[in-house]
Amino acid sequence: MKAQAMHGHLDALLLAVLERGALHGYAIIEALRARSDGQLDLPTGTVYPALRRLERAGHVVSSWSIVNGRERRTYQLTDAGRRALAGERSDWREFRSTVGRFLDADPPPTAPA
Repeated sequence: MKAQAMHGHLDALLLAVLERGALHGYAIIEALRARSDGQLDLPTGTVYPALRRLERAGHVVSSWSIVNGRERRTYQLTDAGRRALAGERSDWREFRSTVGRFLDADPPPTAPA
């Protein structure tokens, strides 16, 4: 998938992944990869800064936990994050509907010359 196609959608994707429950960073990357059938294979250098940005915005909180004997930072949605995700979904539906009017529709008939 082209990186440009994801522009502006990463935060919404991360919030959607965390909606199912708290995860550590690598598990978030794996969830993105799995739910996209491998189309989203994002580097840590993309995901971790976005998670920190979401945390600063109050949409996620993080805490340290032990996972498989290793200490990892685990991220969890906040109530503000759930509201932000609802807004992102609403915006996405509107965007998809508007763009679909052009890209999903049959081309208009050609005007006679």
